[in-house]
Amino acid sequence: MPELAAYAVSDACSRGRAIAEPRPKARGEFQRDRDRIVHSTAFRRLEYKTQVFVNHEGDLFRTRLTHSIEVAQIARSVARTLQLNDDLAEAIALAHDLGHTPFGHAGQDALNECMQGQGGFEHNLQSLRIVDRLEERYGAFDGLNLMFETREGILKHCSSARARELGDLGRRFLEHRQPSLEAQICNLADEIAYNNHDVDDGLRSGVLTLEQLQGVSLFARHAAEVDAEFPCIAGRRRVHETIRRMIDAQVTDLLAESGRRIADAALASLDDVHRAPPLIGFAVAMDAENRELKSFLREHLYRHFEVLRMTAKARRVIHDLFSAFVADARLLPPQYQAMAAEGTIQRATADYIAGMTDRYSMKEHRRLFAVSEF
Repeated sequence: MPELAAYAVSDACSRGRAIAEPRPKARGEFQRDRDRIVHSTAFRRLEYKTQVFVNHEGDLFRTRLTHSIEVAQIARSVARTLQLNDDLAEAIALAHDLGHTPFGHAGQDALNECMQGQGGFEHNLQSLRIVDRLEERYGAFDGLNLMFETREGILKHCSSARARELGDLGRRFLEHRQPSLEAQICNLADEIAYNNHDVDDGLRSGVLTLEQLQGVSLFARHAAEVDAEFPCIAGRRRVHETIRRMIDAQVTDLLAESGRRIADAALASLDDVHRAPPLIGFAVAMDAENRELKSFLREHLYRHFEVLRMTAKARRVIHDLFSAFVADARLLPPQYQAMAAEGTIQRATADYIAGMTDRYSMKEHRRLFAVSEF
């Protein structure tokens, strides 16, 4: 590993684990975190959780798992170039979507509606709940017992009320302090990954067209470069070459702008990072192009009638399952019945549903509501 900057997170300056453990013998603490995440049940489930298109709609669309891997690749590269802890960045990236429901944001919105009056539902908090409590792999503790900085990076958003419940982990939200630069990198790597692969998946599905994308400056500029350099290529090869250049341009801009901000801030320690404004970001021109791309995707992809039909169905599945389990806890698997007895039936039900894959939630829905399943 290259020498870390003085303001990077290291094993030596970390706030450690909630439950003390012997140091790992052949790897660093954040490598251990990454490995625990990859071996977790929640991580494997991401293979069958929706990004935009439901898993059964095609084998080549992104899932939460492939998205997380793409985010980790970008985050690790950026962190290493900026002399930050790339193991920590990778661990945060691989864990950031562990708490996502089936059916992407439609599932999250539906479960949040179901949980009104019970604190709501937010996938970042659910990811933290998974690594802190719900994973059952170790004899000495619940969850994965991850390092403080990994857990901090997973928690991207948090209300003041929830922050107070989280103690030290939530304090930065109350004090308006920033997380590590490694966590800030993951936020931007997430944005780069989903914006660009949503363009790719949208084109593959036929929901988006190349003609529409000519009105988006980031795409149009790089498509023109591809056409000039490779006038004979077309189809998927042309699309891949264009998107590859879009990602490269965004990462290059992110590195240059973030490096400039870090230098101007004259950071001397990790404490300086916490006290500074956000330091990882795009320059003004690239930020504007990204906002234009996000606006385009929101209007032409996420609100497309075919996508909305899928999300409407997904919301009904989530609402139906939640109502059925809350009405009769005996329908839950035994471990969730036990959780309901210790806490609330609503939270136990939310944990169960959030852990489902797309296809498993549809299977459960058929079991409960389809006459043919008798």
